[in-house]
Amino acid sequence: TCSFVHSPKGFPKLKNDTFLRAARGEETEHTPVWCMRQAGRYLPEFRETRAAQDFFATCRSPKLCCELTLQPLRRFPLDAAIIFSDILVVPQALGMEVVMVPGKGPTFTEPLKEVEDLLKLRQKVDVTAELGYVFQAITLTRHSLEGRVPLIGFSGAPWTLMSYMIEGGGSTTMAKAKSWLYRHPEASHRLLRLLADVIIDYLVGQVAAGAQALQLFESHAGHLGPEQFQDFALPYIRDIAQAVKSKLKEEALPLVPMIIFAKDAHYALHDLARAGYEVVGLDWTIRPQEARAQTGKDVTLQGNLDPCALYAPKEKIGELVKKMLEGFGTQRYIANLGHGLYPDMNPEHVGAFVEAVHSHSRHINKH
Repeated sequence: TCSFVHSPKGFPKLKNDTFLRAARGEETEHTPVWCMRQAGRYLPEFRETRAAQDFFATCRSPKLCCELTLQPLRRFPLDAAIIFSDILVVPQALGMEVVMVPGKGPTFTEPLKEVEDLLKLRQKVDVTAELGYVFQAITLTRHSLEGRVPLIGFSGAPWTLMSYMIEGGGSTTMAKAKSWLYRHPEASHRLLRLLADVIIDYLVGQVAAGAQALQLFESHAGHLGPEQFQDFALPYIRDIAQAVKSKLKEEALPLVPMIIFAKDAHYALHDLARAGYEVVGLDWTIRPQEARAQTGKDVTLQGNLDPCALYAPKEKIGELVKKMLEGFGTQRYIANLGHGLYPDMNPEHVGAFVEAVHSHSRHINKH
């Protein structure tokens, strides 16, 4: 159950800071591990909790978000929790309507079609008014975790959100959104800037509410080539890290570690490692050694087991994890999948993954 066990201000003392230490580049006894979409449909209890609820109504209920965030921690000795929410709450805060269509996924009732449509968006967003329900969920969950592990907050990155807002949902090519970058570069920058400003306030608000780390999801990076990424994604990614940090300082809030996860953006790893984030997340399409070579010694890496490896028998999962740990090394490293968990995955195999990371990394560290 999720209830305030302590006074709202005094959060419980953190008992397991392995994830935060690894993120900051400090030594750890074992390699920490968490999974993207660890609070998800692969858990029967998640499906049960979510059954009666509209998806975005669930996102707006701090109690349900708290419950869903805690579910995977009751089953597995994960080293971090990530708040249950969705990246599309930011376009909603800008005044766009998004509905979850069964079998199709998130769908915008009126996507952006023409440059003029930008005028329909809120130009100034009060994040506490529009997204306060996420902040409440974070505070409630931070108390309910009772210091077991740190809580991660997150946001989508500007280009990824822009692509959804124009495509109106998922897309294999992102052709509509990319056409804006070629046809309307100025308007694209206007939209990306607007998104970045909201994201900065949103992330700072999450830390004020109790988030102990932040992840920025540039999930659609792979649709861009190096030039477009350089023009339309990277400057905003850099700016978000810098602005969040300076605002945290200004407001005397903790300087929490930040993670950038730009899926399929190998071509940008060198730049991402220098973009102001403590951690660079990786998808499964790059070799650990190669990622280390491109990112250098000053950032922690996170990733990058192919999620589909969890369909393998448990012994095989153990072998793959061992190989992954040997590739990355056990330090300055946070184990994760290269993308989120899929709904048809067996929870026991997720458990085998977590257990393998802990046991193999401890073994490697001892010897």
